[in-house]
Amino acid sequence: MGKNIILPNLAKILVTVGENIKLARLRRKLGANIVAERAGISLSTFWQIEKGIPSVSIGSYLMVLFVLGLEKDFLRLATDDDLGRKLQDAELITKKRAPKKTNYR
Repeated sequence: MGKNIILPNLAKILVTVGENIKLARLRRKLGANIVAERAGISLSTFWQIEKGIPSVSIGSYLMVLFVLGLEKDFLRLATDDDLGRKLQDAELITKKRAPKKTNYR
């Protein structure tokens, strides 16, 4: 299996997600081993999540969020789809002319 190649700006996003997960864990005063155990993943996988390693499955990230009580944050992904709405609205705007008035006598 090849190494995951990820764009630098996407790698930064994953690192931020990992940092946010770590901060959430620390706020709850939970040890990494406890969160990993409750999430059903190895401690090394958990450390990779906190580092934002892209090869970790999204399911593992989601299980950690569940353990921290943050799984509903996952539902917010792609909800603010401004570009998609603009594209959809552009398709809804028709360039057809209004029907011509006819003179009924």
